[in-house]
Amino acid sequence: MRKRTALLVGALMLFASTASHAAIIAFDVNLSGASETPSVTTPGTGSGSVVVDTVGLTMSLNLTFSGLVGNTTASHIHCCALPTTTAPVATQVPSFADFPLGVTSGAYAKIFDMTLASSYNPTFVTKNGGTTALAFEALLNGMLDGKAYWNVHSSFAPGGEIRGALTPVPEPSTLMLLGVALAGIALRGRLFGR
Repeated sequence: MRKRTALLVGALMLFASTASHAAIIAFDVNLSGASETPSVTTPGTGSGSVVVDTVGLTMSLNLTFSGLVGNTTASHIHCCALPTTTAPVATQVPSFADFPLGVTSGAYAKIFDMTLASSYNPTFVTKNGGTTALAFEALLNGMLDGKAYWNVHSSFAPGGEIRGALTPVPEPSTLMLLGVALAGIALRGRLFGR
């Protein structure tokens, strides 16, 4: 039985080390007025994803939003502070390039080259070491730590009508790792009557 346990532990360590060097890291985001600080009463909502490629050094953004009371005036990602506080803008200012402005609903999809200074708020780069590489590292760490959010500003709520925290999506290998671990625990319980 020790041999099986050792094999299970070895497999888990292999999966864990593979997952920790992932090139693609995905985040979900659900935006609402209630997530704003302070909260905003609005029927507006949004949902989307942010996908970071740590090898290709890109960030892919996808968002659909609707029901805003005011017309959009800006949209960007803020980082790096706790969700109930206000963080500085990390990405392009005043708004993402090509984000639909002057509307109450819409969709957005764009891929940013995170090696370019134009992908960031210049102040964010300066405050995080002065290079795009360090700014990218700070932004990704903030996203992984739950300290980044996507904000959509409008004429109704200039400080932001809807916002949502970026939530990491478990990658398939991490889910498989969890499944293997749970199967091992169940098997061990059956074999040892626990």
